[in-house]
Amino acid sequence: MRLRSLLFVPGDRPERFEKALASGADAVILDLEDSVAPANKPRARGAVHEFVLRHAGETHLLIRINPLASLEAEDDLAAISGLHPFAIMLPKAEGATSVRKLVALLTPAVTILPIATETPSAIFEIGSYREVSPSLCGLTWGAEDLPAAIGASTARRTDGRYTPPYELARSLTLFAAHAAAVPAIETVYPDFRDLNGLRAYAGRGRRDGFSGMMAIHPSQVETINHAFTPDTAEIAWAEKVAVAFSARPDAGVIQLDGRMLDLPHLKLALRILESAGR
Repeated sequence: MRLRSLLFVPGDRPERFEKALASGADAVILDLEDSVAPANKPRARGAVHEFVLRHAGETHLLIRINPLASLEAEDDLAAISGLHPFAIMLPKAEGATSVRKLVALLTPAVTILPIATETPSAIFEIGSYREVSPSLCGLTWGAEDLPAAIGASTARRTDGRYTPPYELARSLTLFAAHAAAVPAIETVYPDFRDLNGLRAYAGRGRRDGFSGMMAIHPSQVETINHAFTPDTAEIAWAEKVAVAFSARPDAGVIQLDGRMLDLPHLKLALRILESAGR
């Protein structure tokens, strides 16, 4: 299963749900949290319930509930009880403890995608997600709630790149996802009109080891899918490496096209082939 692109859609905008499914995104996140005003949350729950019930099993639908510590979470969980979405996105997660708490509340059990960096306490719990990896479908992060929580004026430099505290949060999420052997999902690129900036941002994410990215607008999906899909040259290289190592199963190092390759190169090649569906 690929999770290259995960598109958010507000839960109180049901007229956008079908468009989100038709966007080409690998998954659609039906949002009950930040994009829905408090007065609209009951209507959003009803719309999400009806849509997931109608499309159960057809596609990868996730539901982002409100934080477990909020008064809204109980109503969210009641609204999705008995549904079979692909996963629940958990905002303001604080490590394995939050995941275990949510698992105990879900009927039936579904996988969870925690947002791992939205509170100061969460930063110190990121390494614990490997304890609950069977309950996860991935791990992601965000750079919006954390600055507000600590009184930072911004998470980004003037050129749009993250400042050191948020680069740290991003890196910790990346390593925690790989330690748990689940997909590392890059956070959103807010300026949906800036496709060149998005292309560069998604490219850096894939370069660094993320396997997918969240989107806030359908116009971003094609660029994200392209960035997280190996091209023909990468696939050809990976296939050559895999064939060369399979021909010499006892070798720790091989020579290929004038280069010495060892087992980390084989691991990278196999990861490329897996992401390409080979």
